[in-house]
Amino acid sequence: MIRDTIKAAQVSAMKAGDKPRLAAVRLILAKLKDKDIELRTASAVPEDDVLVTDVLQKMAKQRRESISLYEQGGRQELAEVEKAELAVIEEFLPQQMSEDDTKAAIGAIIAETGAAGMKDMGKVVAALKAKHGTQLDMGKASGLVKAALSA
Repeated sequence: MIRDTIKAAQVSAMKAGDKPRLAAVRLILAKLKDKDIELRTASAVPEDDVLVTDVLQKMAKQRRESISLYEQGGRQELAEVEKAELAVIEEFLPQQMSEDDTKAAIGAIIAETGAAGMKDMGKVVAALKAKHGTQLDMGKASGLVKAALSA
């Protein structure tokens, strides 16, 4: 389980005295704890690895946005901190699909669903997320779906 790997990374970072890595791992664990608390009242709780992957993907997306904003604002030292956190977060994410693999998966789903145009984009994106959600950045994938459907 991914959560166990993250907890083990926390212990190893503590033993190694790696403060930046430890801070990033603790940040991940805090976000997971927040999500667990949020889901206490939910009727359906997703599988743990799916939940952890979802939280990690959101954290990675936030870091990427922050990095670009800091770089635009000329705050390179803050961008470096975010990049270090992003590197730690990405260690725990499942291997992401390459762009070619993503395009192939999109083509297969379009064929399966019989999607004919932009009106079917929601159906294709939903099927893509259901099958490959943990292996994709859905922001990039939706752009590829849009390109495939408009072609």
